Amino acid sequence: MKSLIIAFAMYSKVPMPRVDWEKKALAWALCFFPLVGAVIGAVLYGWMVLARYLGFGPLFFAAFALLIPIALNGGIHLDGFCDTCDALSSHQSRERKLEILKDSNTGAFAIICCGLYLLVFFACWCEVAAVGRAALVLALGPVLSRSLSGLFAVTLPNARGTGLLATFTGPMDTAKARGVMVIWVGACAAALLWLDLWTGGAALLGAGLACLYYRVMSARQFGGVTGDLAGFFLQICELAMVLAVVLAQKIEVLV
Repeated sequence: MKSLIIAFAMYSKVPMPRVDWEKKALAWALCFFPLVGAVIGAVLYGWMVLARYLGFGPLFFAAFALLIPIALNGGIHLDGFCDTCDALSSHQSRERKLEILKDSNTGAFAIICCGLYLLVFFACWCEVAAVGRAALVLALGPVLSRSLSGLFAVTLPNARGTGLLATFTGPMDTAKARGVMVIWVGACAAALLWLDLWTGGAALLGAGLACLYYRVMSARQFGGVTGDLAGFFLQICELAMVLAVVLAQKIEVLV
């Protein structure tokens, strides 16, 4: 139970009771990370149903679809996205990029990339038909993104060996944790394909492309992963999934 509370306290704004961050509890906290996504996905699905029932227009719907995950996670992953964009845009050495990730100042490139990211994500939410089984596919996105992010965290090397990510991965049995995250990923993939082979498959393809980019980029640019990079991946993965669903729906109409 402590591990669950720590996961929600760290990665969401959901009110949680205070607990001691013991090593034993920290060892399993990351395994509950996808449950944070499940809560976000449930609220997001509720918004899709409500928006359709009340007849809200695409702009109003998209604005809150974009806002809900950020509000519920406190912007922690978007902060990692901005820090990573700053580091990537610096074109400095690997060591200097890792230093930039720790810098609390926000650079111009971070602001530009964040603005563009939110603009594209908003446009995707405006275009997507969030109805029926497709709505459930979209609601599963936050669960899959966190499952994949957790899997990478316990699979790829830590670029620094210290920091917030190391706080969670250090005490854990990585083999067992990896097994749990693989189950999460497998369950999400199966659910997506069962819900709708076309849009669910598109969402998986989008997530897969995000994984491929993240795997190559993190190794080449940073020599591993950090907490900021994990947040960066989560953001691009969720964007890639919604964009893929939009494209799949447009193609389905054409054929």
